[in-house]
Amino acid sequence: MRDSLSSLALVGMLSSALAAPALAAPALAAEWPAADKPIQIIVPAPGGGGTGDSIARLIADRLGKKLKTAVIVDNKGGANGNIGAAAAAAAPADGYKLLFSWAGTLAVSPNLFRHLSFDPQKSFAPIALVADVPNILVVNNALPVQGLKEFVDFAKSHPGSLNFGSSGNGSSMHLAGELFKRETGTQLVHVPYAAPGQAVTNLMANDIQAMFQLVPGVVGQVKAGKLRALAVMSSSRSQALADVPTTTELGYPKLQSSTWFALLAPKGTPAAILDRLNLEINDILLEPDVKKSLTTMGAMPLGGTRLALADHLSVEISKWGRVIKESGIQNQ
Repeated sequence: MRDSLSSLALVGMLSSALAAPALAAPALAAEWPAADKPIQIIVPAPGGGGTGDSIARLIADRLGKKLKTAVIVDNKGGANGNIGAAAAAAAPADGYKLLFSWAGTLAVSPNLFRHLSFDPQKSFAPIALVADVPNILVVNNALPVQGLKEFVDFAKSHPGSLNFGSSGNGSSMHLAGELFKRETGTQLVHVPYAAPGQAVTNLMANDIQAMFQLVPGVVGQVKAGKLRALAVMSSSRSQALADVPTTTELGYPKLQSSTWFALLAPKGTPAAILDRLNLEINDILLEPDVKKSLTTMGAMPLGGTRLALADHLSVEISKWGRVIKESGIQNQ
């Protein structure tokens, strides 16, 4: 498998797939989807407007209109998304229960938790990648650096003196920071928080010096001049902060980290249903107002084939497994 491939390295291929002419929808049994039987999309997080929940509801609304049946979001939070994913894995493989999940549950959990009741690759059939939200390196205004190179140089000259906050051990923000340390040869101190909002508040107060937040979590503070953005951890710029360069542009092509979102089904779901869902998701992601909604959130529409998601999942599990092992993060 290609070790250097990451979420956004797939964007070129996936964008091409989205631009290609749509194939004819596969023939399905007349009974699916039944107009009087709703489709449930399990989202393994609490409801309430988080990025993942917001994207899932956007997709569910459009999918329901295309399939001419109700598509309902069913929030099942807890245990880093593992509770909801386990429920989806145990659901009947009939096309009426799906899983909308993300990198943390599908790529990090297999490396972080010893006793999962599901296997992201064996328990689910891939449908499609949906969107990607990159991490972004932000620092407080008191730190005397203006760009990524200055930050790296400053960190190297002050080993162990810079703290970076995250939303907890094993979170996207934590692992992005560990990847940063590995790729730049710097020594930063991780400070986990129970809530990312508190970490952002402490960052602005200079209680910590840096964060590898997700773009939606700091876009307002960056635009207001309360935080300084140094680099988006991606190969493509975020339309939400289009003037912020990427790590690839700045000479660190392997320094890429994001939370990507995908739709899957219980293993054994008929291929015709999976293909129909893949076709509809790709069509939805081409809709101008859907693109606008996602980019406003700081997300990049993806799409592509079922095989692209399967390949992507394999790469991400391997990548974050190495980061977790080399960083000494304890399995749970």
